Amino acid sequence: MNHFEVIVVGAGAAGLMAATVAAERGKQVLLLEKNRRAGTKILMSGGTRCNITHATDRKGIIAAYRMQERKQGDFLHSALAALSPDDLLAFFHAEGVATKTEPGGKVFPVSNQASDVLEALLERLYRSGAKLALGEALSDLRVADTGGFELGTASRTLCCDKLVLTTGGKSYPGSGTTGDGYAWLKKLGHKIVPPRPALTPVTTNLEWVRELKGITIPDVSLTLADSPVRAANPNSGGGSKNLPVRKSDRVDERRGSFLFTHFGLSGPAPLDISRSISGHAKPAALSLSCDFLPNQSTDEFQKQCRTALSSNGKKSIMASMQNMLPQFPKRLLESLLAASDVAGDLRSAEVSKSQLQAISVAFKSNAIPVSGTRGFKKAEVTAGGLSLVEVDSSTMQSRMVPNLFIAGELLDLDGPIGGYNFQAAFSTAWLAGMSV
Repeated sequence: MNHFEVIVVGAGAAGLMAATVAAERGKQVLLLEKNRRAGTKILMSGGTRCNITHATDRKGIIAAYRMQERKQGDFLHSALAALSPDDLLAFFHAEGVATKTEPGGKVFPVSNQASDVLEALLERLYRSGAKLALGEALSDLRVADTGGFELGTASRTLCCDKLVLTTGGKSYPGSGTTGDGYAWLKKLGHKIVPPRPALTPVTTNLEWVRELKGITIPDVSLTLADSPVRAANPNSGGGSKNLPVRKSDRVDERRGSFLFTHFGLSGPAPLDISRSISGHAKPAALSLSCDFLPNQSTDEFQKQCRTALSSNGKKSIMASMQNMLPQFPKRLLESLLAASDVAGDLRSAEVSKSQLQAISVAFKSNAIPVSGTRGFKKAEVTAGGLSLVEVDSSTMQSRMVPNLFIAGELLDLDGPIGGYNFQAAFSTAWLAGMSV
């Protein structure tokens, strides 16, 4: 009874899918999970709503991963051919999970309940005939003389012909993803690209940024620069006069929503750019150049400012800026003017050319020095993992160890925010389940 054709280790999104697909093909499957419940991370994802995928096609998913690293996008061709975003939605629709697409392309269950996604995966797993063993952590793993595998847990020894590792990365360690799979892969002779947090909030020591906690800007363009930050006013701790960021200093660029927090920055744009911060040798040497009006050029912004100031000459610069930019919260306008070293009560007619330039810098290229990220504890995904060159992308089988398959976040795959990572996990798992 302790011998199975296929054992899948790790009952997260990838493990549930791989075990189900393999069992539906008639394989005798055991899904092994160290936690007392399956899919813990699914329940935490997307603010407990679970961003299942992105409203795009296979090419769109590949393009998004190529934006991170070309090798990642290319690796996913076969997996996405096996299970495309439309295929994945059809899977959940068949299980009674209605979905909706929100602005920006994120796809969620209509119920806004991640538990509905997990319940659907579990129901499909149970119908497949696969066995699920909870609260049973893997304690030993070795290749058997037969070419299969022997696995040890605290209570028994298990044998299988084929093994699928879907233990996840190191993000959200409270859900049980503590990087266990890396040690097993190393033991079997694999190379691990050093794991680092991705889609994690960014930290800064700038007080004016932290004082704006709770303010969201819907569209900000960020440029991560490998260059020192020089404050516009040494006493204000404000914006930078390094305008523009030199091409040679650019590390990464992202655009999207932006949230000020008590520790620094969050929201889609900072989360997306965080992988480049955590992957840098000296994160504290980096700065983020923030364009709070990315739809306007610097010249257009300055022209708009001159028009607003000249038509409201007797009003304060603060009042003129509020009239010009009603979408900006007052606290943010006050901070950006302070970063420009321009007093908010200065009459609009008295604003000098140099002050207008300083205001332009604050709004269009405000450099915020980075101190780091909030790490794995707050990371949604893990960058790094099993080197993709050691995996056959057409089957998800190891190129080093026959009959070993790997899927999900354990691979060196990390996509941008927006459902891409779940799609990659489900697709690579589907392909692994079809290949065992």
